[in-house]
Amino acid sequence: MTDILKKRWVDYTVLGLSVFLVFCLVFDAYIVLPNLVAWLGRWHPLVLHFPIVLLLIAAFLGLTGRPIPHRLLVIAVLSALLTAISGFFLGKEAAVKGDLLFWHQWMGGAVALMASVWYLLSDRGLDRTVYVKGLQVVLLVLVGFTGHYGGMVTHGEEFLALPTSKKQKELPENPIVYTDVVARILDDKCVSCHNANKKKGELLMTNMAELLEGGKSGHTIVAGEPLKSELIGRLHLPLENEEHMPPEGKTPLTDAEIKILERWVALGASDTLRFDQLPKSEPLVALIKGLMEPDPMSKWADLPFVADSTLQNLGSDYLTIERVASNSNALSVDVYLPPEYDPAAIVAIERIAGHIVELDLSGLPIGGTEMDFVAKCQNLEWLEIDKTPIGDSELKKLASLKNLKFLKTYATSITDKSIPVFENMKGLKNLYVYQTGISKEALEKLQTKSPTLSVNYGVDPEIEAFFVAGDSVVVAK
Repeated sequence: MTDILKKRWVDYTVLGLSVFLVFCLVFDAYIVLPNLVAWLGRWHPLVLHFPIVLLLIAAFLGLTGRPIPHRLLVIAVLSALLTAISGFFLGKEAAVKGDLLFWHQWMGGAVALMASVWYLLSDRGLDRTVYVKGLQVVLLVLVGFTGHYGGMVTHGEEFLALPTSKKQKELPENPIVYTDVVARILDDKCVSCHNANKKKGELLMTNMAELLEGGKSGHTIVAGEPLKSELIGRLHLPLENEEHMPPEGKTPLTDAEIKILERWVALGASDTLRFDQLPKSEPLVALIKGLMEPDPMSKWADLPFVADSTLQNLGSDYLTIERVASNSNALSVDVYLPPEYDPAAIVAIERIAGHIVELDLSGLPIGGTEMDFVAKCQNLEWLEIDKTPIGDSELKKLASLKNLKFLKTYATSITDKSIPVFENMKGLKNLYVYQTGISKEALEKLQTKSPTLSVNYGVDPEIEAFFVAGDSVVVAK
């Protein structure tokens, strides 16, 4: 009599939990849990491994033709049902359920319900039939997929993927700062905890609108105010602080990545700002260039050594010479307009012409002499000669610069005669020619012959106005 009562108790418990689980899954959208019941869901990660092991043992015994202890199957079924129900409770904490969490819950529920059917068939003496063995095989597959989706919910979609050699995707020549730089950093370091499947802190970070909406801790980003932005503040907290992001166990952002996010927020957190719209003096330019060329040292490793003392002797108040990277022999030169301009100051640095990869002569009254010097800078990649009196004859001298990628010639006297020079610069990626004598028809032909060349006809007035008004960046010298 006692055994019968025990058996009925188990049967009723399995039936009751199964019905309750189905109710939870079907009417998920209409259920609101009391705080104490919701708290029980947090036990899900602690207990979920127990039924998995028991079900695997029971399935292994069944498929190999060995007897399955009745008590083992009872405990496995009851623990599977309780685990699935606690998982449902835990899932209610997510404001929005993504596809991963949705499928994880339904497959977990299917595992528990199939285990209940197994118990029912076994209780009827059908445990050695082909139907039960098929059920055991399906159960094993479901356990694997449920665990796989659970791992992706917790650790990100690629956590259980086969290890591969991750190659950093190259940035485009003229990246959109948010889409191509900021979003990549967030996807790599933040989105695994702030997505539709795992909305930690009620914060989503998968797109711009979600960033602006923020989470329960406040404004994730405040345009133009990095110090008031929750994202920046948490990144700067000490690693041992429990509020630091990413949390312990996750890969932290590099110093360069943090600075990129900080400067992006300081510049207004725009989702349309492009790299070529940033003034050269803006620190974000160097940071993004560092991502585009992660190892500039190897690129210019063959350049001859140039001593710091040489650079100091050649420089002056109106001519600055800097290394483009620490200990690199590649140089960046900026020349400013002195009270009395003399081209001799530029010609004097001819001895380091082969080391110069960036040169800014914008706004200077340069002519043929200075352009002869520029032509000797054979490693030059970035050249600014905008707002100068040069014309077609002077520009023609640049035809030998095969490494040139970035050229500003706007507000000069060049005309359609300079188009062949641009066409022969095969490495040129960005060209600025607004406020020149070049016709629209000539530019269209240039664009057709050089489809990879980005020809800039003008500057967005809103972008220009922003940088003019800013206290840390300017458009012109």
